[in-house]
Amino acid sequence: MKKNPRIIVTCGGTAGHINPAIAIANAIKRATPDAEILFVGADEERFNDLVQKAGYPIGHIEVEGISRSLSLANVRALYLAISSPTAAKKMLRDWHADFVIGTGGYACWPMLKAASKLGIPCAVHESNVLPGMTVNLLQSGMNRIYVNFAESADYLEAKNRKKVLRVGNPLLDGFSTTDRNEARRMLDIAPDAFVVLSFGGSLGSATVNREMMDTTEKLAPLYPNVIWLHATGNKYYEAAMTELEERGLSGKSTIRWSKYIYQMVLHMAAADVVISRSGAVTLAELACLHKAAVLIPSPNVVKNHQYKNAKTLADAGAAYLLEEQTLNENKLASVLVKLMNEPETREKLEQAIAAFAVPNAADVIWADMQTLIPD
Repeated sequence: MKKNPRIIVTCGGTAGHINPAIAIANAIKRATPDAEILFVGADEERFNDLVQKAGYPIGHIEVEGISRSLSLANVRALYLAISSPTAAKKMLRDWHADFVIGTGGYACWPMLKAASKLGIPCAVHESNVLPGMTVNLLQSGMNRIYVNFAESADYLEAKNRKKVLRVGNPLLDGFSTTDRNEARRMLDIAPDAFVVLSFGGSLGSATVNREMMDTTEKLAPLYPNVIWLHATGNKYYEAAMTELEERGLSGKSTIRWSKYIYQMVLHMAAADVVISRSGAVTLAELACLHKAAVLIPSPNVVKNHQYKNAKTLADAGAAYLLEEQTLNENKLASVLVKLMNEPETREKLEQAIAAFAVPNAADVIWADMQTLIPD
C-alpha cells in the first residue's frame, strides 16, 4: 500500500449509514495517521452534523433517493442517478482518490459507481441481513463486499459471493469498552437505579414515542426507581414535550426525554433494558454491550429488512420482538415489567446477544482495504 493513502468515505444520510462510516474512518486514522480522508454525501443536515462533529472534511454530490411510491420527484431522482456519477468522476480525479468505501444509502451510489468505472479500488459495506438496493446495483463493480450478517451473501448474485467478507458492523469508539458504572456517573444516574433506554431510530418514530408515553405513564408511578431515557427525534420533539406536560410527566427527574442522543455509547452502557428499532447498527451496539433488548422493527423500510434483522436475534433467544401492528397499550408494558422483575431473564438475553458481537469490525475492514490499495 502506498504511503499517505487518500480515502473517500461515502454514505447515506441516516445515522445507520453515517456512524459505521465514521467508525471506519476512525480506524483508518488510528492505524495510519498520515491517511487523508474525505467524506462525500448528499448535502443533508444529519450527514453534515455528524461528520463535522467527527472532525472530517466534507464534499457534496447532488443525488436524491427514489421514492417507492409513484411521484414526479422520481423523475429528478432518476436523472441525478444517471448524471451524478459524472460529477463524481471529476471529484475522484481532482482529489486523486486511492480507494472509495461506502456504507450504503442512495448517496453513496455516485462515488462508488464512478470509482468502479475509473478502476479505482472500491468496496461497500452492507449492515442488514437483506442487502439494500444500492448494494444490489453496485455489487458487480465492487472489489469487496463487506457484510454484517453471513446470511447476506445468500441474497447476492452467485458470481459476486466470492467478494464477500463477513466483518460485522463497524461501531464508534467505546462500544466494547465503556463501563456501566462510569457511564452512569457521567450521566448523573445512581448505581442502583433501573434504567430503561428507548428510541425510534436516529430520526425518531411517532409510534415508538406513543408507546413509550403510554408505558411511562403506566409504570413510572409503580416503579419510582426507574430512570426513563428516551429520544423522540427532532420532528416529534415539540409535540412529545407538550403531551408529556399534559399527562403530568414533565419536570420529573426520572423522566429524561430529548430530541436526539449524541452520546449513545454512554446511554446504552448505562441501561438495563433498551427498547428500539432494529436497524443493523443498533443491533451491533446492543450486542457489543450485551444488552437486554425489546425490538420494534420499523415497517416503513425497504423489504421490511428491520423485521428480518430482529427475527434473526429473536430466533436465537437474544431479544424480544414486538411488531408495530401487534402492539397495544399493555403489550410493551408487560414485557418491560417481566424484564424489570426477572434478572435471570435479562441475563439470558444478555448472554445470547453477546454471540452476535464483532467489536473490531472497523479494524478488520481497514486491514483488508490495505490489501486492495495498490502501491
